[in-house]
Amino acid sequence: MKCEAKNKLVAMDGNMAAAHTAHATNEVIAIYPITPSSGMGEISDAKSSKGETNIWGTIPVVAELQSEGGASGAVHGSLTAGALTTTFTASQGLLLMIPNLFKIAGELTPCVLHVSARTVATHALSIFGDHSDVMACRGTGFGMLASANPQEAMDMALISQRAALESRIPFIHFFDGFRTSHELNMVEPLTKDQMLKMLPENLIENHKKQGLNPENPFIRGTAQNPDFFFQAREGVNKFYNACPEIVKKTMEEFEKNTGRKYQPFEYVGPKDAEYVVAIMASGADTAQETVEYLSKKGEKVGVIKVRLYRPFNTGYFIDALPATTKTIIAMDRTKEPGSLGEPLYEDICSVFATPESKAKFAKTPSIIGGRYGLSSKEFTPAMVKAIFDNAKSAKPKNGFTVGIIEDVTNTSLEHDRHFDIESDDTYRAMFYGLGSDGTVGANKNTMKIISEQTDNYSQGYFVYDSKKAGSLTVSHVRFGKKCIRSPYLISKADFIGIHQFSFVETYDMLKTAKEGATVLLNSPYTSKEVWSKLPVEMQNEIVDKKLKFYIINASEIAKEVGLGTRINMIMQTAFFAISGILEKGKAIEAIKGAIKKTYSSKGKEVLDKNYAAVDSTVSKIEEVAAGKTDSELKRRDSITCDCPDFVTQVTGELIAFRGDDVPTSKIIPGGVFPVSTSQYEKR
Repeated sequence: MKCEAKNKLVAMDGNMAAAHTAHATNEVIAIYPITPSSGMGEISDAKSSKGETNIWGTIPVVAELQSEGGASGAVHGSLTAGALTTTFTASQGLLLMIPNLFKIAGELTPCVLHVSARTVATHALSIFGDHSDVMACRGTGFGMLASANPQEAMDMALISQRAALESRIPFIHFFDGFRTSHELNMVEPLTKDQMLKMLPENLIENHKKQGLNPENPFIRGTAQNPDFFFQAREGVNKFYNACPEIVKKTMEEFEKNTGRKYQPFEYVGPKDAEYVVAIMASGADTAQETVEYLSKKGEKVGVIKVRLYRPFNTGYFIDALPATTKTIIAMDRTKEPGSLGEPLYEDICSVFATPESKAKFAKTPSIIGGRYGLSSKEFTPAMVKAIFDNAKSAKPKNGFTVGIIEDVTNTSLEHDRHFDIESDDTYRAMFYGLGSDGTVGANKNTMKIISEQTDNYSQGYFVYDSKKAGSLTVSHVRFGKKCIRSPYLISKADFIGIHQFSFVETYDMLKTAKEGATVLLNSPYTSKEVWSKLPVEMQNEIVDKKLKFYIINASEIAKEVGLGTRINMIMQTAFFAISGILEKGKAIEAIKGAIKKTYSSKGKEVLDKNYAAVDSTVSKIEEVAAGKTDSELKRRDSITCDCPDFVTQVTGELIAFRGDDVPTSKIIPGGVFPVSTSQYEKR
């Protein structure tokens, strides 16, 4: 997908983008909050509370039910009465809707559910993202359309609404929980006129006519015996057969309307590619970025971005593949224990049992499958390269995993952690803060300031753990002259902001710093005192990587101006002063504008305190000259005791934020943990 003209764009996350379309194209919205989809319901509720109308000039009714089952029941009832209706959900919430989804689809009642796809609890609960929830709904009869980024979340919400109304097939429109739902990126908002053009009156009228109405009575929701049920069930076939063509035509009409081009299966790569990965949602953007990099170096690799997953169309998939394809790698963001393979892999295997495939491929390509990204596990260009390297090997692994160390059944692929494809034109900054200390909010304001005040595009992603307030947060923020489609964490940073001094004693926050990068530390010590207060490991990294090192006593400034522990505005101002992304005077003016917008409702006193913090900051930034690397201090181990092996090898690694490196062999199967481990980590 091409990037739009910079002046048309605003920063939105995936939830905001989907809610923008969903609220504008529905009459009833039944909600029940569940992470990470709650934002869509909250935004829609706020819009209706303010009197914001949909594209037909009415204010959508937003009703919060008492459970996800209640929400889906309300959706079913509202649709049956002929109202345009939607809901938002994820994970167990979506699973609780499944009985109603079967009914809605079975009755050919068009609607769209917007799902920020999230892990379903198995051996453990996880609030993070993968496709286990939406894949559990494959048999319901709902169509499935996947989005890879916030712009697509807005666009696919409209495309699925139009396709549902025209085909009478209801849709699940999904995107990756947290990775897309909470990623801030540059989006061109759809206008109400554009949405109206995509939803002509005749389709709305047809939907209304299907509603139960005493003026035009008919019976729906009967019970049927064996003599009748089977053949009646097969009556939906023609609707599903027609649906892919309707989606394709809808995408073509959308392109004429907006200039943004989509296809049910979009191929990216050279025409003579031999190794092609098939993947959906945010992983598709990572794969595309890697393919473009590798193909410039002469590698014959490509990617098929799967958007229309259900109904799966064999012909469109075959058409998208280069005729030179030797191996297809199907990547699934879910695990189905006991199956021959995960859903996309099995679908692609089925494709090559059809006559259409034989007509194009004299020799059937080999098909291998892999799993990635469960529970928001990172999926990087280095992992995409490892997938292609595996496919090219003499004996490629099938049913492999990537991104973990699986040393029990040895499914995992190794990847080169130093492989980096990001352009030097992109400025990459990381900020370490505490949950609820304002760091994340300040970085969101920074993104908006830079995207509005400069000709840069921006992208922001914010890593929390499930403990939320008071726990470590890491903000990953990128700026660049080109549109940024890099849905993975920063591995080589130009700037690192450390907002709590205590972090230096425990965490290695400079491992991602590029040579010559800039470091800003909130320090209670002066520039002459601080060097000796750093652990020797941090001193070594500053010297070895030739880092530029600055400090500011943000906590003291916050106290002086009456902000308590809220250091976010001070650290934000210091970032602008040091980074040079925006001219200093212009940056301070923009920050004060953001303060006014954010805190004006809290009164003049709060505004004045924040203004005073900004004015006090610039003169109090100090540069630190690196000294000898002879500190007697060493970074603290997360566990310092004579502990059981599980505590040192698993619990301690999790506390130190090294959990990604814990191998499967160290973990007790079935989600079991030993008792008495909370003494080592109270939270």
